[in-house]
Amino acid sequence: MASIKNFKKDINYVLGDIIEECYVWELLNPKTDTKASEAIIDEAISSFDALIDKTNVKKIENKKAHFKSLQKELEETANKLIERVNKL
Repeated sequence: MASIKNFKKDINYVLGDIIEECYVWELLNPKTDTKASEAIIDEAISSFDALIDKTNVKKIENKKAHFKSLQKELEETANKLIERVNKL
C-alpha cells in the first residue's frame, strides 16, 4: 500500500459512492419505500467508521498484513453493499 492517507481516501470514496448511489435511487424512485436504501446507507456509515478506527490503530506488529486484511475487508464490504444496491 502506498500510504495510510491514500487508504483512508479509498475508504471514503468507495463507501461515499455507495451512499451517493442510494440517494440517487431514492430520488429516482420517490414513491417507493426507502427503508432498504436507508439500511444500506447506515451499514456503509458504520463500515466506514469501523474501517477508519482499524486504520488508526497505532500498535501493530505486522503493518503490511494488517493493511492487506483491511483492504480485503473494504473490498468485501463494498461488494456486499453494491449487491444490495443493485437489488433495489
